[in-house]
Amino acid sequence: MTNTPFEPATTVIEDIAGDYTIDVAHSRLGFSARHAMVTTVRGAFKEFEGTAHVDTANPAASKVELTIKADSIDTGVADRDAHLRSADFFETESHPEITFTSTEVERDGDDWTITGDLTINGTTKPIAVEFESTGSARDPFGNVRIGFEGHAALSRKDWGLTWNAALETGGFLVSDKIKLDFDISAIQR
Repeated sequence: MTNTPFEPATTVIEDIAGDYTIDVAHSRLGFSARHAMVTTVRGAFKEFEGTAHVDTANPAASKVELTIKADSIDTGVADRDAHLRSADFFETESHPEITFTSTEVERDGDDWTITGDLTINGTTKPIAVEFESTGSARDPFGNVRIGFEGHAALSRKDWGLTWNAALETGGFLVSDKIKLDFDISAIQR
């Protein structure tokens, strides 16, 4: 299997410092989990909004805020999505939003580490997300646009998401480890 990379990223904005809004139409907040210990199930949240203040001279002064509508979860299977919205997982009627607020931002070249408070189901825990810059450009509409890809993993039990079912052959139906993937496009305000 060949992994063909995309064309090289465009990086035409020398200093990306400024205030940005996440372009939801061109961003993805994805996740994956092991199912029955044999396959990976992927999904994404379809409704979210976020802002970022990027300070390239003093990265520690940068800030990120993100709000996700928990009931916008989409794995492509309606019954599974309904179960994920239930009290077994996200309990979206009582906890309609998942939030992230950065508490620390570090930069090493094109790589950024954003640490912050992630709140799911009323439980707040810190998480660090590693991001790589994927470019910057002025789009055809005159907007300054920046891109980042990020990854993190978490233990869902840390946020009280403990529902599971034991398998006859050993192991569990849903993995505790959840992988998060972020494809972010942001527009300068």
